[in-house]
Amino acid sequence: MSKPTNLSPISIGEYDYPLPDARIAKYPLQQRDASKLLIFSQGAVREDIFRNAAEYLPPGSLLVYNNTRVIRARMVFRKATGARIEVFCLEPAEPADYALSLGATGRCSWNCMIGNLKKWKGDDLWRELEIDGRRVQLKATRMEQAGNPPAAVQDESRNISSHRILFEWDNNNLCFADLLEQSGELPIPPYLNRPTEERDHESYQTVYSKIKGSVAAPTAGLHFTPEVLNDLRSKNIATEELTLHVGAGTFQPVKTDDVADHEMHAEVISVRRSTVERLLQHPGNIIAVGTTSVRTLESLYYLGVQLHEQGSGTARQEEKSTPNLLRVGQWDPYLRNPTLSTDDALRAILKHLDRNQLSSLQAQTQIMIRPGFRFRIIKGMFTNFHQPKSTLLLLVSAFTGAHWKTIYDYALANDFRFLSYGDSSLLLS
Repeated sequence: MSKPTNLSPISIGEYDYPLPDARIAKYPLQQRDASKLLIFSQGAVREDIFRNAAEYLPPGSLLVYNNTRVIRARMVFRKATGARIEVFCLEPAEPADYALSLGATGRCSWNCMIGNLKKWKGDDLWRELEIDGRRVQLKATRMEQAGNPPAAVQDESRNISSHRILFEWDNNNLCFADLLEQSGELPIPPYLNRPTEERDHESYQTVYSKIKGSVAAPTAGLHFTPEVLNDLRSKNIATEELTLHVGAGTFQPVKTDDVADHEMHAEVISVRRSTVERLLQHPGNIIAVGTTSVRTLESLYYLGVQLHEQGSGTARQEEKSTPNLLRVGQWDPYLRNPTLSTDDALRAILKHLDRNQLSSLQAQTQIMIRPGFRFRIIKGMFTNFHQPKSTLLLLVSAFTGAHWKTIYDYALANDFRFLSYGDSSLLLS
């Protein structure tokens, strides 16, 4: 879908701010919920600590978080010459489903970024592992350039140079997830400028993570503890979960001056039927934990619109020709102006799931949330403090308007810690 012509140009330079390296949190606090919390509501800013987050949520809120779990996606191979080749698994290719690929035995292929690619001339790479006292030979073979990957990852691969890698191993009692767990390295964000340490294997996972697949953590959730979750329940704040496996595209900077020339990465989302039902039960009170949850929830509206149009026979021809591919394009929210209510869009999803006897909705989203976006589902969000000139900062600005500058000026002036391991904010409409 081509970019819209009806939106005013936005220069990414307008979303720059000075971020000294000293303000980037290189490590998390020892106690997750001791982090600072900035609360923005009705144009006013105040602060507290995250442990007290429940005090600031509107009564009857439904908190929706991303239950994805970061995999040890970075593997190192050594050639006979001693050359170090780093293979960073981005997303599964065959099988294309995350669960099936991580559970594969014997072989699977992934789209990967390759470190020190010039030293890998095409010969196979080998690595000998010992898992539970058993030796395993793992082979990595370079296949074709991932120029034509499966539809679920097609758009993301355009933004990130990736190669199809076939992994094969000689122990069918072990799945690919076992190999990653034993031989892989957790890929902490590149802007931390340090190697992964043992403590990161726990601190770079949310306490509620369970569905393996991400190569980056949904970091707004890193502040939650069992005690905070218990406090939410005691105050009758409901919680729900969804899944979006965070890809490496989340770290891609906006390299074009006009935001409209930036191509968003695509992500696969999964939302259970019961979650959609809970959304219908809490209209106007849905709080997203993190930008990944925001992107997923807001994509649901446009997925519901598509399903409603297909059911009524008003779908566009290209959507009819690929009925099994549910996808939100980057510019769908700006090229369309649907009159369908949020409730009806969510009900269209439920009808689709019932008609196809599905317990969850799986789809792809490339949605870009920038100033001018109309939020259909969320009324607030927890989120960390993001990099200058990033799509995540554009998302914050879309929700808070020009107040994003006030929020970030306050955070900089009051010793808030920034980025993945930094402090948090609660933004309310």
